[in-house]
Amino acid sequence: MDISRIFENNEKWIVKKLEMGKDYFKNLSKGQNPEILYIGCSDSRVSSEELMGVQPGEVFVHRNIANMVPNTDLSVMSVINYAVSHLKVKHVVVCGHYYCGGVKAAMQSEDLGLLNPWLRNIRDVYRIHKHELDLITCEEDKYKRLVELNVQEQCVNVLKTSDVQKAFRERHITVHGWVWDMHTGKLIDLKIDFDKILKDIMEIYHLS
Repeated sequence: MDISRIFENNEKWIVKKLEMGKDYFKNLSKGQNPEILYIGCSDSRVSSEELMGVQPGEVFVHRNIANMVPNTDLSVMSVINYAVSHLKVKHVVVCGHYYCGGVKAAMQSEDLGLLNPWLRNIRDVYRIHKHELDLITCEEDKYKRLVELNVQEQCVNVLKTSDVQKAFRERHITVHGWVWDMHTGKLIDLKIDFDKILKDIMEIYHLS
């Protein structure tokens, strides 16, 4: 790609947005009031706002390799804190996608250097759900199921944070686990039963 095209595209985008109203950018600069925090994957094929059909200002977005929420990552923890405690979002979404390169890499026995500590979080998801995953004989189905289980575990990590626990007590914030199917373009709600998952362990992670 010729990098100069980016600036040409930007000029065309500005013209298109101004057709919606001459004060479009003036109004945009006044502030943001998103209702959703979206935590997704950095994969270049996944455009979070586009697949949701939302406009600038409607969703607060954080993306990293394989849509992870490790409690040791200051970046994602800061985003959750700001979105939940300051922007007062009503929903937190963790969205993975099938054919995720990060999840695929975590399934391989390969030394990937700097990526090793990050991918270890996904390998831990495999370890937690090893019994279920080892029963799946088709590698593609196993790969897709690990994508779903990774979303589930990252949602649990969201629920472990003090910001989300406080927001739940005060205003019943909701957490959602989604997967985007790259083959069909469909966004899938995994409808995760968090009450069932957390029933026996939440007392450990509950922060008063």
